[in-house]
Amino acid sequence: MNNQTKIEIRKPAADIFEAFVDPVKIGNYWFSSGSERWAKGKTVTLRYEEYDAQGDIHVLDMIDHHKIVYEWGREEGEPHTVTITFHATSPETTVVEVTEEGFDDRDPDLIPKLIDNKEGWVFMLTCLKGYLEFGVNRLRSALVK
Repeated sequence: MNNQTKIEIRKPAADIFEAFVDPVKIGNYWFSSGSERWAKGKTVTLRYEEYDAQGDIHVLDMIDHHKIVYEWGREEGEPHTVTITFHATSPETTVVEVTEEGFDDRDPDLIPKLIDNKEGWVFMLTCLKGYLEFGVNRLRSALVK
C-alpha cells in the first residue's frame, strides 16, 4: 500500500532538487538539519532540534534533478520507501510528487497512519513551496499534534 502527494512549485526542478539534498537548505522547510549532502548509497541523519528527534534515511537511488529514492524506518522495524520525483512542466515550474510505500494493509491502524502520513507530506510540501517561491523559512516547525 502506498500514499502519494503532489504539489506544483514555480521553480526549476534543479532548484527544488537542491533544496532536498543540501543539508543546510533542508533546514528552511523540513528538518532542522541533515548530517551531509544526500547521495546514492549514503545514510543521512535528519534532525528535528525542536522535538529532540532524529532519524536516518538510506538513499537508494538518485537521478540529479529528476528523482530521489530513499528508505526510512528500517531501524524501527517498519521500513518505508519514499520516491520523490520532479516533473518539469515548464522551465520555471515543477510538479513535485512524493510516494511512500511500505504500509501494511493488514494493520488495524492503517487508515489513521495513512491520514497522518498524508498530513505530514502535505505540510512539508507546502513549507517547501513557501520557502522556494516566497522565501518563507519559519513554517516547518509549526505543526502541532
